[in-house]
Amino acid sequence: MRYIPPPPNVVLVIKSKRMRWAGHVTCMEETKGVYRVLVEKPDEKRPLGRPRRGWEDNIKTDLQDVGCGDMDWIEVAQNRVSLQALLNAVMNSSVP
Repeated sequence: MRYIPPPPNVVLVIKSKRMRWAGHVTCMEETKGVYRVLVEKPDEKRPLGRPRRGWEDNIKTDLQDVGCGDMDWIEVAQNRVSLQALLNAVMNSSVP
């Protein structure tokens, strides 16, 4: 009988893909629209209630889940070696 490995956890795959996307976006120019959406805050008036979570908030939460919440995520994402190590850490972490 052949061993079939279990499928990857969906939550870990989503976190890993989000971090990989952030790495691509941080290497873009600051004038690009995608970069501005990721890093900057909108100037328009917000509706009442709880503030919506942005991409940056989700990335910071993912880093805290792995235990790397105190590091500057933009610096990590711009360095390919550290980004790959972070992606491996995300995929090998346990889901809360």
